[in-house]
Amino acid sequence: MSHNTTEVLTGGLVLAAAIGFAVYAGQVAGLSSAGSGYELTASFRSLEGVGVGTDVRLAGVKIGTVTGVDLNAETFRADTRFSVLEGIQVPDDSSVIISSEGLLGGNFVEVMPGGSPYNFEPGDEVLDTQGAVSLISLLVKFVSGSGGDS
Repeated sequence: MSHNTTEVLTGGLVLAAAIGFAVYAGQVAGLSSAGSGYELTASFRSLEGVGVGTDVRLAGVKIGTVTGVDLNAETFRADTRFSVLEGIQVPDDSSVIISSEGLLGGNFVEVMPGGSPYNFEPGDEVLDTQGAVSLISLLVKFVSGSGGDS
């Protein structure tokens, strides 16, 4: 039984590249840092464009990810769980906003820090939230002229 060493080496190289790509993709997606932070919750009127794995940012820097999204059947709001990196202390009067990366970019969760000397503890709920603003509804209001200027 004769094996061609070039084929074996090429197969090994392809396999090593595939494993390297999988490790890199896991690190970029934040899968390797699961458990290295604490979880907070928030409830939004609209969570359009945000799902599990969406970035949580503070001053434009990624400090966590959205870990869970559920519809609250009683309030019809999107109950959201998100992680914050260990060592990042978020003041307990901070607000959480769904922001857009630009006109055609995706949405992300933005933490707007408050000035309180006290910080959120793991499992706390952020009460001051602002949901996503639909670009389509803004354009319809602009085009129809119902901007409320009168």
